[in-house]
Amino acid sequence: MSTTAVAPVKKNSVSGRKRTSNILYSIVGVIVFFFSAFPVYWMISSSFMSNNKIRAATPTWFPGPGDFTLENYRTAIFDDHRAQFLPALWNSIQVTFLTLIICLVVAFLASVAVGRYFFKGRKAFIVAILIIQMIPGEAMMITYFRMMDGVHLTENVVGLMLIYLASVLPFTIWTLRGFVTSVPAELEESAMVDGCSRGKAFWKVTFPLLAPGLVSTGVFAFIQAWNEFNMALIMMTLPQNMTLPVWLRTYLLAEHGITDWGGLMAGSTLVAIPVVIFFMIVQGRMTGGLTAGAVKG
Repeated sequence: MSTTAVAPVKKNSVSGRKRTSNILYSIVGVIVFFFSAFPVYWMISSSFMSNNKIRAATPTWFPGPGDFTLENYRTAIFDDHRAQFLPALWNSIQVTFLTLIICLVVAFLASVAVGRYFFKGRKAFIVAILIIQMIPGEAMMITYFRMMDGVHLTENVVGLMLIYLASVLPFTIWTLRGFVTSVPAELEESAMVDGCSRGKAFWKVTFPLLAPGLVSTGVFAFIQAWNEFNMALIMMTLPQNMTLPVWLRTYLLAEHGITDWGGLMAGSTLVAIPVVIFFMIVQGRMTGGLTAGAVKG
């Protein structure tokens, strides 16, 4: 009798502790989400308010009907007193997508070579990739600039793209190598037994399973190239050649001792929108790719 009476108590106590821990985790998650999302909300909210409201001692948490304005966005896009937004947007699009496409192609081929084939110098190549990732980009700024200046590629999208490619490529190769090695080579061998050539077996069987890895590394390459500031500041000094992060810096140069915080918030929102759109598009494709790979496996 005593044994049967103790068991439900233990079960109830375990379930109670589990419920309490779930509630605590949920509270912590909400707090983390709040502190992560609030700066984004404040940026977007401030972009629709006048500078007087933004600089007021009493904060305005939400722009009311009398405070709401689109003047900050008009200033950010069409203001003639600083570098233009549209040329900066075009420069960022060019350098980002050139970096993304070339990086994925080169990294994909390199990761397949390193992950599937054994050749002389393979281990040295892998170690070199790890060592390169440990070197901070700031330590190479002068070297990069001297190299690009020597071949007359400063103030040039191609020169900036080459620098981005050199900084993003090692991590991309290393990450894709993990995806390549996780796909069993026996899948290709089975397809070849069924009559496929090596190339056809790779593209029909292995490549669809590697697609989620390409998407994941593509997101990293996109964000790195889109948000990079230091090398773009050094390489692109002319107003017509600025990328968006460097263009955004012009708002920190106060006119008459007053920073245009409304324009700065509007510009920051405009810079963030393409990243959000790209991630939303890619996120769906990433989920679809993972599901397709699981079915084919």
